[in-house]
Amino acid sequence: MESLKSFINNNGLKRFIIFGIIVLALYLLRSMINLILITFIFSFLMDRLVKLVLSRFKLNRKLTVVSLYLAIIGMLSIGITKYLPLIVSEISQLFTQVESFYTQKHDNIVITYMVQMLETNEISKYLEQGFAFLLQYFSDVSHIAVQVMLSLILSLFFLLEKPKLVEFTMKFKYSKIADFYNEIEYFGKKFVQTFGKVIEAQFVIALVNCTLTTLALWIMGFPHLMGLSILIFLLGLIPVAGVIISLIPLSTIAYSLGGFIQVFYILIVIMVIHAIEAYILNPKLMSSKTDLPVFYTFIVLIFSEHFFGVWGLIVGIPVFVFLLDVLGVKNNPPKTPVKAA
Repeated sequence: MESLKSFINNNGLKRFIIFGIIVLALYLLRSMINLILITFIFSFLMDRLVKLVLSRFKLNRKLTVVSLYLAIIGMLSIGITKYLPLIVSEISQLFTQVESFYTQKHDNIVITYMVQMLETNEISKYLEQGFAFLLQYFSDVSHIAVQVMLSLILSLFFLLEKPKLVEFTMKFKYSKIADFYNEIEYFGKKFVQTFGKVIEAQFVIALVNCTLTTLALWIMGFPHLMGLSILIFLLGLIPVAGVIISLIPLSTIAYSLGGFIQVFYILIVIMVIHAIEAYILNPKLMSSKTDLPVFYTFIVLIFSEHFFGVWGLIVGIPVFVFLLDVLGVKNNPPKTPVKAA
């Protein structure tokens, strides 16, 4: 009887069961996963932005939150009404240009071999799916607008009432479901410290990469800059693989513009920007949280894309890092002393 009680009261078992319940709940709510993820990302990033503004200027918190949200809603409104049709048009033209390049015959042996290799490995199919995904999402304005607006409203109310929400939620700590609350609190803190921080870092890195790459493409005279910048930003949210995938359309357009010399230039640009990301941005923004081998990164991306679709490419690595943190996997485990013979 005592052994049964100790088994039931085992903290590790209790944590595992509650984690399973959370996973099951998210699975049952999978149709709302887009809204949940977008709301969390908005809330986390806006909370960081509010803290940054308040740390530099002594302003009223609620006024700061409302002002920042009004600014973002204003920019989104201008972007949707003024630039969205242009972006859709440019992405369509970009896709047509890349598709025509791969379908036409080439006299160059190297290009012919590369096209055959891409077809063999079905990379062109993934590229086509990626463009189709962009077109579908940018064309279906109403569906995205509803999700984004709901997420903005939810995150706005969350930030406006954050102190009150924290105070109210703390009451569960002393209720009859205190054990359940403690585990939820534990996983919530872990999730924010890992998933939230990694998403924030990926967002900043993608923004910097997009700005630098778009500037380089503008200097090199690339067409469809707006469509390319959106594509580069979205691919920049995918760790490691995003850079490799972006090389396919960029190299294709570069070859169409100026042959192999232009492809060489674009490879140099991508290498320099990737070096800035690897040696400057990653160490500062991600620290050692995502110090994953490239093999692990690709395996996680492949599986997460298979199970969660395009979202899996963006959130796969942050979720994996969160799981590593929960399991207590350290980047620098303590070294066991070697006993002298």
